[in-house]
Amino acid sequence: MRDPIRSEVVIIGGGMVGLSLACGLAGAGLKVVVLDSGTPAKWLAAEFDGRASAIAHGSQQVLAGIGLWPRLAGQACPIKEIRVSDQESPWFLHYDHAEIGDRPMGYMVENRVIRAALLQLAASLDRLDLLAPVAVAQVVEEGPGVRVTLEDGREITAAVLFACDGRHSAQRQRMGIAVAEWQYRQSGIVCTVAHERPHRNIAHERFLPAGPFAILPLLDDDQGRHLSSIVWTERRALAPAMTALPDKAFEAELARRFGDFLGAPAVIGPRWCYPLGVLHAERYTAPRMALVGDAAHAIHPIAGQGLNMGLRDVAALAELVVDARRLGLDVGSAAVLRRYEQWRCFDNTLLMFVTDGLNRLFSNDIAPVRLGRDLGLAAVNAVPPLRRLFMRHAMGVVGTLPRLARGEAL
Repeated sequence: MRDPIRSEVVIIGGGMVGLSLACGLAGAGLKVVVLDSGTPAKWLAAEFDGRASAIAHGSQQVLAGIGLWPRLAGQACPIKEIRVSDQESPWFLHYDHAEIGDRPMGYMVENRVIRAALLQLAASLDRLDLLAPVAVAQVVEEGPGVRVTLEDGREITAAVLFACDGRHSAQRQRMGIAVAEWQYRQSGIVCTVAHERPHRNIAHERFLPAGPFAILPLLDDDQGRHLSSIVWTERRALAPAMTALPDKAFEAELARRFGDFLGAPAVIGPRWCYPLGVLHAERYTAPRMALVGDAAHAIHPIAGQGLNMGLRDVAALAELVVDARRLGLDVGSAAVLRRYEQWRCFDNTLLMFVTDGLNRLFSNDIAPVRLGRDLGLAAVNAVPPLRRLFMRHAMGVVGTLPRLARGEAL
């Protein structure tokens, strides 16, 4: 039998959160092994996912701190303004980054671009090994660490294991951690559109009776076409049929919701349809193990915060692990993992309830409720200090921030 692969950290899941955590830890000098069942070459195909992610300013700081942002900056579209409106109401909420400085509020980046940059960064780090595709057969706590056995017989030993394997985490099930979850009667339709007029780096969130409809700015393509990413929340019973419409019929439905302020939208590339729901793990840790990102929590995309939550997990966990190692402490100790859970659980739970409440509040057409929420939007918009506070929340720069999110090195 071959000797085990020895590491300090083993990460199950090589997605955007898992590889970000791996690159942060390996860049700080820890030995890291990442395991994933997928084939990395397929992750770079547009057909694999097709989505784009909103990267808040605080998350951009995290990506800069782990050395990833220089590989992304040229392919990231700045978000300089956000406009929130409710159907055809004359009242709205408008955020302008110029109110609080010269930094964009965030960026839109295609997921495949983020994955490509992460794979390049991972390949450049001597202390990071990505094993994929592989299948995990068993994970056991063993003495002061964990032992992972792969189906091909290889074994990896480490002081601690981090599960970054997504909403349907197999490792979470192995850890015996239950989840609270519920499904919305909604699905998300995602596509990219070209439009006649430039978006001017403005993101739009429109609340319609079926749910939020987001128009998110992307960089112009090589042909000079103006592009935006669409995240369209639709009733689950209608969404599959809507997604499957012929191009012209789909674009007509899209235009009804999109409006004509950017000109007629034309769909580019495939469309995707995802069921929407909420999930939160009852706890984030087990002996020598912790959940990170979607393995611990998944929320409605109403505010584009899913990946940002995961990157804040990464920043907090990386700080605690790196500090423990520098002090000569056990990086997988119960104290380190408990501190991570305490740091991140409240923030994630709060955001989960906020996004759920916003979705329920705005996804209806009840006249008194509609009037109340419209007056609320107008009130926030009319009070500059309150508006700026909400802007800082959207930028991910409020609360007890890890060093990476503050723009400091690990």
